[in-house]
Amino acid sequence: MDASTWVATRTPPTRLARVFDSKPFLVFVCLLPAVGLLLVFLTYPLGLGIWLAFTDAEIGRSGHWIGLENFQSLLDDRIFINTVWNTIFYTAAATVAKFALGLWLALLLNQYIPFKSLIRALILLPFIIPTVLSAIAFWWIYDPQFSVLSYVLVDVLHWRSGYIDFLGTPWHARWSLIAANVWRGIPFVAISLLAGLQTISPSLYEAALLDGASPWQRFRFVTSPLLMPILAVVLTFSVLFTFTDFQLVYAITRGGPINSTHLMATLAFQRGIPGAALGEGAAIAVSMIPFLIFATLFSYYALARRKWQQGGHDE
Repeated sequence: MDASTWVATRTPPTRLARVFDSKPFLVFVCLLPAVGLLLVFLTYPLGLGIWLAFTDAEIGRSGHWIGLENFQSLLDDRIFINTVWNTIFYTAAATVAKFALGLWLALLLNQYIPFKSLIRALILLPFIIPTVLSAIAFWWIYDPQFSVLSYVLVDVLHWRSGYIDFLGTPWHARWSLIAANVWRGIPFVAISLLAGLQTISPSLYEAALLDGASPWQRFRFVTSPLLMPILAVVLTFSVLFTFTDFQLVYAITRGGPINSTHLMATLAFQRGIPGAALGEGAAIAVSMIPFLIFATLFSYYALARRKWQQGGHDE
């Protein structure tokens, strides 16, 4: 054959090759492991928990469908009503304290201070330490007889005549748990907000300073609007983590004294596992879902309001 008349021909791709070249197929294959893990470790336990909430299942017995009887009995359960109130109060108080202290700490670390990198690393320690170890440490700090806080207040400073029973009375125990949760949660809030602060251009602060803006005005009109997207995300995660807190509370107080520090998560565990009433425990856990959905929707709509984040008004 003459070389001048030779034309290269391409073998048409096979059906299998066309399938593997398809973008939707590649997306499906790449997502399949993640979807499988979510189905096995998230969707199935959640679905099983919702199913158990509508049955009278107990440990060792599958149970039967009873509809809304578990939820109706919870509405008449004074311990459950008090637990809902405790959970809301615990979440609100701890979240406000964590955000106030975390924002102050982030603003402080955003300035030039000596040993700033070392301080940032030390701040992460409460968040890195396992929760149970932190709980054991706080349990010792709050011990009615060997508390280091009581020792300092009574024997060193002589501000009190007797030791404080941190975990023996309801309100002392509630505030003690809130303090422990705040100690653990401040690093997450502070480091997240510090990352947001460092994305704000210094030229904006220089322009505001030239216009004669006070420190409060610079925070209100520059820092706050530009930090709002980070604030919304961190607020949502902080509320979710605090509302579903289990390890810290259960390790320190077990819900006592007289069920005064139970959160919905700890009460669900107590009724479902030690109490053997899986259906009732699952109903308490399912009752948490509306609160979590509300927090998630709040974050979604806050993030969707772009003009509000920029300091303007939505149309």
